[in-house]
Amino acid sequence: MSRPGFVLEVDDRTPPLIVHEGEGFRLEKFPLGTRVVYSPESLPGLRDVDGAIRHALEQPENSEPLRALLRPGMKLTIAFDDVSLPLPPMKRPDIRQRVIEQVLTMAAEAGVDDVQIIAALALHRRMTPSELQHALGERVYRSFAPDGLLYNHDAEDPDNLEFIGTTDQGEEVEINKRAAQSDLLVYVNINIVPMDGGHKSVPIGLASYRSLRHHHNSRTMVHSRSFMDHKKSAMHHSAWRMGRLLKDHLKIFTIETTLNNDVFPAPYEFLNKREWEWNVRDQATMLAAKRGLAVAPSKLKRKMFQGMQAPYGITGVHAGETEAVHEKTLENVYRQQAVEVQGQSDVLIMGVPYLCPYNVDAVMNPILATCMGLGYFFNSYRNKPVVRPGGAVILYHPVPYEFSQLHHPSYVDFFEEVLAESTDPATIEQRFEKQYATDPWYIHLYRTSYAYHGVHPFYMWYWAAHAMDHVGDVVWVGADRRAVERMGFRAASTLADALEMVSGTVGRSPSITYTHNPPHLISDVR
Repeated sequence: MSRPGFVLEVDDRTPPLIVHEGEGFRLEKFPLGTRVVYSPESLPGLRDVDGAIRHALEQPENSEPLRALLRPGMKLTIAFDDVSLPLPPMKRPDIRQRVIEQVLTMAAEAGVDDVQIIAALALHRRMTPSELQHALGERVYRSFAPDGLLYNHDAEDPDNLEFIGTTDQGEEVEINKRAAQSDLLVYVNINIVPMDGGHKSVPIGLASYRSLRHHHNSRTMVHSRSFMDHKKSAMHHSAWRMGRLLKDHLKIFTIETTLNNDVFPAPYEFLNKREWEWNVRDQATMLAAKRGLAVAPSKLKRKMFQGMQAPYGITGVHAGETEAVHEKTLENVYRQQAVEVQGQSDVLIMGVPYLCPYNVDAVMNPILATCMGLGYFFNSYRNKPVVRPGGAVILYHPVPYEFSQLHHPSYVDFFEEVLAESTDPATIEQRFEKQYATDPWYIHLYRTSYAYHGVHPFYMWYWAAHAMDHVGDVVWVGADRRAVERMGFRAASTLADALEMVSGTVGRSPSITYTHNPPHLISDVR
């Protein structure tokens, strides 16, 4: 049986602890009394994954079985989560492949011959052919891609978008036309964190900017009290309203899957363990990796880390009506990731790893590092943040002054031009968002190359709006000083320096919490 997560209080016997910092990690000795929040150990994966998929399709939640929804002559569309999930990528076979193969088998047996498969990427970059093959497998790819029946959603193609209607809050719902006009839309999801899934899938993954702007904005983000609890997230409230509107116009059969915490493959399994439980082999591997990474060129480190594929176990498969399915999904995710934490701290410390949903095969630029630290990790809580209002956040990451021209062209201009004028999310949105969202060159690169949409860096900045509104100070340890200063933050060389820098905000004897992730965890703050 796996052990639950727990909170350690640092004392004289506590060894130095692993802290992730981009394409590497360090061993850090924390001040006495620091709380360290550890994620639960991995839950056991399902022994019969294909059987679990079959059971979910045949005995769905609050829905007829999938077979009963299939018939000859119908128009069937299958959509699936894009390359942003899971993190790191899953070792083959990907769970999306296993699910979609069974859906296609049932469709063929029912005589359905009008089938298309869409990567639901919203305003993310297009998936490459090799990424599509990895996610769906060779057989699915070769059966559909050559005939144009497997493709990336294009949120800027007016001929392939359909306006559905407006919610009672004035939110415009516009999604992929093929999906909207289908007799049945099957959505295949991977829930790596509780933020994903539910009505966040179709109304966001298959939407256009016209729809997305209603919830991916500074006001909504700053009023989202944790993206990991859809009942307290203004972004999710908006997506849920859109999803319920869609439900009245389109038959959606949702399939959601959940993973355990087996994030790091061999020889990096020691990163999944608690430090005092490392055996001699783990210690030797850690020291060798640390020394090697210290001297390795950045391109080699990036290739090594980006090449990691996680040996996840599947902890659940549920299918049927979206909201009923998502309740089951959240039970599995919280069971794997939730850790009870008593009260808030003056200082929250987080290590930011090499990967976020938006830098697969690319450097984590300063905007994405901020999104990962102050967006995703800061918001990995329920009830209330780990750090008190007006407290301080200390982050570890090199924050390189570096951008991928292929994947993030608009990020470069956002960083150099927009942040030079203001770092306030509301001001940025009012003054600059429309210009970037409608820029013809950015749209061209999004549609024809592998670039994120022109508005995407704005969304990533808004993602950190709640954290920036909540805390009084942000310091990055080991970061490029020019990069963090452009974003309105400060840089420190060591943890001791960082604590000295925030002492004006939190005092000289602050309470400190270090959230020890990855693997993923959700702090259930009481």
